[in-house]
Amino acid sequence: MPDLFDPNPADETADGRTPRPLADRLRPRRLSEVIGQEQVLGPDAPLGAMLAAGSLSSLILWGPPGVGKTTIARLLADETDLHFEQISAIFTGVPDLRKVFEAAKLRRRNGRGTLLFVDEIHRFNKAQQDGFLPHMEDGTILLVGATTENPSFELNAALLSRAQVLILDRLSPADLERLAQRAEAELGRPLPLDGPARDALIGMADGDGRALLNLIEQIAAWKGEGRLTVETLTQRLMKRAAKYDKSGDEHYNLISALHKSVRGSDPDAALYWLARMLTGGEDPRYLARRITRMAVEDIGLADPQAQAVCLQAWESYERLGSPEGELALAQAVTYLALAPKSNAGYVAYKAAMEAARKTGSEPPPRHILNAPTRLMKEQGFGAGYAYDHDAEDGFSGQDYFPEGMKRGIYYLPVDRGFERELKKRVEFFAGLRAKRKGREGGG
Repeated sequence: MPDLFDPNPADETADGRTPRPLADRLRPRRLSEVIGQEQVLGPDAPLGAMLAAGSLSSLILWGPPGVGKTTIARLLADETDLHFEQISAIFTGVPDLRKVFEAAKLRRRNGRGTLLFVDEIHRFNKAQQDGFLPHMEDGTILLVGATTENPSFELNAALLSRAQVLILDRLSPADLERLAQRAEAELGRPLPLDGPARDALIGMADGDGRALLNLIEQIAAWKGEGRLTVETLTQRLMKRAAKYDKSGDEHYNLISALHKSVRGSDPDAALYWLARMLTGGEDPRYLARRITRMAVEDIGLADPQAQAVCLQAWESYERLGSPEGELALAQAVTYLALAPKSNAGYVAYKAAMEAARKTGSEPPPRHILNAPTRLMKEQGFGAGYAYDHDAEDGFSGQDYFPEGMKRGIYYLPVDRGFERELKKRVEFFAGLRAKRKGREGGG
């Protein structure tokens, strides 16, 4: 039975001693061997259709680490008989790019095209990205860029217009299990894990195929251990850190998930996403601010206490610090998820802002302007103002919008929570206003 580190000419590097990493030995030789990504590689999927038609366009492969971006690019070059050239935006400067383009031009004159694979393409600045355009347009290169960041934010519009963006998904547990079985076949023996430990190993990889193979390589090096349990496995292997970039896509994806879980009145999901962000190293103060925003935006006056709960949780965190203060944030999230929801105040505010932009600098009606000088009184400032406290029901029903502007109706409270009471008040005053207006018209 072969050992992972037994000398094997097929698995040695040029020095004859250092074994090739398992991830390199298992690299697929055909696109059909790629595990996962059927939504991209299937017969009716974008790449499948392109290859069937014999027409491959420039591509941007967007997905998390360890899902096969580099492998797919390399195999595309093989399938289309293009020279494969790989660079990384982290280590490549303008002089290096010029050399790559010149070599591609020479190759093209000799009758062969170039598939240029650019890893971490989002790391190139705008000018560097623009530098690819003429070489893409004249056919010098077929560009395949790989990125873990959202291309909409990180890549130039001109570059995106010349390339198709394909989204690669993190590998599912079933995909990772297939990869583990392929590794066992390569090693010539099963992994020494019981069922729960095998499930734990799949979980440790967190959707990253390369991470899984690295973990398997470590396990294969252990000698004479027998079948390992979850406890033994977790003691010896460090769990892969959750993918979370506080300034990247994951930051925005997770805060969006938290916000939508609160809006959807699901306290369990909301607490899960809060915990994901905290364990990823997110600043609790950022979370406190965003949680307070949720109270204002999605609960509003349906539960006026919600905002106070968030501010108190924020203050509690400032006084207690971590980890105790984070419990206050968790309680606030739970309260928000279970609170009645209304965005009527938010919608009303946006409608009022839009009306304000359209009406420009219209002044208030003269009857509600103060008249501290004689001249202003002579000009009619303040004339006809009705003091509401002296009116019947404490409500005069006067118009407070600019003269000549149609009365706006922005706040439409929902029939939920405390806004149910506010809706009654809005309707009450609307009725009084119509009644007073009718009297004025009749008089």
